[in-house]
Amino acid sequence: MQYRQFGRTDLRVSEIGFGTWAIGGAANVGGMPIGWGPTDDAESIQAIHTALDAGINFFDTADFYGLGHAETLLGLTLGNRKDVVIASKVGQKVGADGKIAIDYSKEHVLNACELSLKRLKRDCIDFHHLHVARLEHLQHGACIEAMQQLQKEGKIRYWGISLLTFNPFPEADFFFSNHLGDGFQLVFNLINQKALPIMQQAAVAGYGVIARMPLQFGLLSGKILKGASFDKDDHRSFRLTDDIIEATLQVLDTKVWHLCKKYDTNPAALALSYILSYPEISTVIPGIRVPHHVAWNTQHLVQLDDADKIYLQSLYESDWLPVLDMMQQRG
Repeated sequence: MQYRQFGRTDLRVSEIGFGTWAIGGAANVGGMPIGWGPTDDAESIQAIHTALDAGINFFDTADFYGLGHAETLLGLTLGNRKDVVIASKVGQKVGADGKIAIDYSKEHVLNACELSLKRLKRDCIDFHHLHVARLEHLQHGACIEAMQQLQKEGKIRYWGISLLTFNPFPEADFFFSNHLGDGFQLVFNLINQKALPIMQQAAVAGYGVIARMPLQFGLLSGKILKGASFDKDDHRSFRLTDDIIEATLQVLDTKVWHLCKKYDTNPAALALSYILSYPEISTVIPGIRVPHHVAWNTQHLVQLDDADKIYLQSLYESDWLPVLDMMQQRG
């Protein structure tokens, strides 16, 4: 395992991290699935141990993953050990009407952090971030005051924001302009490369960068084929429609996967290697929920030739933008 510095902080993180959204289990809020379907806690815990054995030291979670269950599993398995870096998020909750709600009030951010610390069984959260807060929340300022207070009190070490999937720019610009926080979580993968300018600016300004959705909900793993279907408790059941799967596979099969043979690697490793070819990235967080996912996401990583990196980057505008538009319409 290779390690990278997380921006200007003293955190040194494994270049492949552990995304815990899936181990949160089959949660449902207001009739909408917010997880990846049923899970086995024993398998999830074994996956965490397997990740540690592979050198993974960065674990990304959120208080909304499984409505706190993902944090609970990390707490049971890792507790307050100091050789791991824990990142969590705040801002989404179940509203009074039983539906998904957002809350970036100072009171909620402070109280939610206390609950996260209890579930995680930790003295502090290494990197805490606002879970896709909007510009209006940042401009109001309450959530920023809360994060700064938590940092001052020693309950979080560093903080930042998880940026929106399809338009990450307003919130990133606000952070840059006001010199706020220490890091960003953003979407960056073979398909969605919108955030590349933010990554470049973040590196110059000393921010750490977490790349989420590296395999685009599994589309870049090589395992999702035409006609794939998903459990009703899996959020992909409404996001990955037949037309999106077919359009994605058309580009991958004709213009991308031939590189797997050249580099003697698998689709997931190629997709992850492309992201890691950018030094601006601190860590990449594929979702891991069973032990064999660890090997799948950490072995067979390769160093891409400059020409292949440029080629894969060029596909964003030449081929991926129409597919990305389809995805944006599904949410």
